[in-house]
Amino acid sequence: MSAEVGRDPGAGTGEVADRIWTVPNILSFARLLGVPLFLWLVLVEADWWALGLLVFAGLSDWLDGKLARALNQTSKLGTVLDPAADRLYILATLIGLTVREIIPVWLIVLLVAREVAITPIVPIVRRLGYGGALPVHFVGKAGTMCLLYAFPMLLLGDHDGAVATTAKIIGWSFAIWGTALYWWAAVLYWTQVRQLVLADRASPPAPDPSAGARKGAETPR
Repeated sequence: MSAEVGRDPGAGTGEVADRIWTVPNILSFARLLGVPLFLWLVLVEADWWALGLLVFAGLSDWLDGKLARALNQTSKLGTVLDPAADRLYILATLIGLTVREIIPVWLIVLLVAREVAITPIVPIVRRLGYGGALPVHFVGKAGTMCLLYAFPMLLLGDHDGAVATTAKIIGWSFAIWGTALYWWAAVLYWTQVRQLVLADRASPPAPDPSAGARKGAETPR
């Protein structure tokens, strides 16, 4: 996995990259606003409304990426909002399904431990002089999508009937695959961080432009 992050010492990356009110970002804000509503719907067992909201969140997640590329509205804020919304929906679903005893505690432990495992990456990357977090890897995105598919199925599986039983089996299949991919992505992120650290150690230190001026000032005339 190659290092895909460019050093960002503070220079701007263009007008579009710094914009906030773009169409993709508005969709991401809408997804974020839906998180507490979704959690409330799950807790009061309004499952069909919760599923509908989760479907909207999934569609908007796909749509904002498409629009960002089609409209040339990729932004720094969007790269933060998109994975943040995904994680918050996963967290809200975990809380709701745990309270309702639909999923076991060990699944929560695995997913929360993964988030804890990648937490130090951002300060390390910034300390190395890069602009922010690492780009979202395809494996991590696939793991997130599996989990976002798994939880609605598990929610649907908490009912009676053949459809619910089938949904429960499919939901657990997605949950297992999603958790495995989630952890695999964490390993890949740390591998990329290791490559960045090794590259930083191998590169010569940048010269201090003020060193010559200080030396000249201190030399007797």
